[in-house]
Amino acid sequence: QVHLVESGGGLVQAGGSLRLSCAASGTAFSVNTMAWYRQVPGKQRKLVASITGGLSTNYADSVKGRFTISRDNAKSTVFLQMNSLEPEDTAVYYCNADVKARSWSSYTNYWGQGTQVTVSS
Repeated sequence: QVHLVESGGGLVQAGGSLRLSCAASGTAFSVNTMAWYRQVPGKQRKLVASITGGLSTNYADSVKGRFTISRDNAKSTVFLQMNSLEPEDTAVYYCNADVKARSWSSYTNYWGQGTQVTVSS
């Protein structure tokens, strides 16, 4: 069984920084695309940034130039460095990953439990 374990959320003032981490624990033979999404109450969950196994990245326009996604393939871990945070970045941030548990299995999409990021003005 694969679990995505997130850490690093919290409360920060506008202009500050936070770093989120998400590790795929359990049996993970291979991890393909990893991503961060965020969701505010009453709204749809939206993509913040993604990174492929080949390290190609994609960002939402609202975070370009402020957030950086990276990964450690050896540890099946993805990071989101968030700088110049704004109150509009306040949300629950969710980790997402396509994981192959065994060499013969197909990729399955997993979600983390979510971590709260609150940016005060």
